[in-house]
Amino acid sequence: MVIAMKRPELISRILIITGILLAVGAPLFLWARTPLIHARMAEDGGWNPDVIQAETGKPLHLKLTSDDVVHGFAVGQMDMQSVDILPGKVTEITLTFDKPGIYTFFCTRWCGLNHWRMRGTIEVTGGSDIITAGGSSEPASVPLYVSLDLDIDAPHDSPVIPNEKPSAMNGQLLGANLPIDQSLDYYLSHSPYQVFTDLSDTSLTESQKWDAVAYLWQSNTTPESLANGKELYAQNCAACHGENGAGDGVFADDLAEAGEASMQTMEGATDMVMQTPVDFTDPSRILGASPALLQGKILRGGMGTGMPMWGVIFTEEQIWDLIAYIYSFQFEYQK
Repeated sequence: MVIAMKRPELISRILIITGILLAVGAPLFLWARTPLIHARMAEDGGWNPDVIQAETGKPLHLKLTSDDVVHGFAVGQMDMQSVDILPGKVTEITLTFDKPGIYTFFCTRWCGLNHWRMRGTIEVTGGSDIITAGGSSEPASVPLYVSLDLDIDAPHDSPVIPNEKPSAMNGQLLGANLPIDQSLDYYLSHSPYQVFTDLSDTSLTESQKWDAVAYLWQSNTTPESLANGKELYAQNCAACHGENGAGDGVFADDLAEAGEASMQTMEGATDMVMQTPVDFTDPSRILGASPALLQGKILRGGMGTGMPMWGVIFTEEQIWDLIAYIYSFQFEYQK
């Protein structure tokens, strides 16, 4: 028996079936077109692909998977939580960029000796034609270490060091009468040792001078800044520089051995000394460095060492927070 179907009913059924197909097929089509990014340890190729295209204002859908160990994914200078990437699993994320620019994505898990090499770029177009690193359409500001014309590769050891850890609490008792500039600009542009020498004409004892320096350093930071710096340090620095800043992180020995092996294959490099991670608890190394100088070290990285360039990862505020925390290895701050 053949049942005749009225035209309106037929059209209605066709529309329903079409809607179902679109509802099921559209996500599958989008999923199939979403870039799949493979993460491998840097020794085996790193990110693949390592360059991604996007447009401002349009969601960028990504699929992430690991081919070996657990990796992490984050985009520098963006307010986003890092995402873990598990071996054999596919993790999906969506990013939206408000400004054109070249953004750096990187691994947030310490996956191996060359972990810091795991970086890629997202090239975002649209809006302004000005493309800069970090996604800003505004001209980049000149870093303080550049405007001060600092040679960040020159030795900067402090010839005088305190006998014990300087106390900001003790220094606060002297703060009101200190014959030095206590402004932020002075703090950023002077090393602790330079401030110590600026107090040479006072009647303060050597210990009191260092306490005054500790007070100046604490007065130019905040508990929030120190907390943020501590978190950044744990995530990005501790594996090399050590949890307590002593240059004894889990990768410290491997970095030294890798550097020595590579120098043996370089012609004319027999007299070179591979730098191991800096010991932030060594007063002779840190008390001779100004915040501006450390800014340059972090922004540019250590040429010829395993110290990566962080300028495309951290915001300016994050860099100052990290610097504030590094100095806390030298000074006893008031809780």
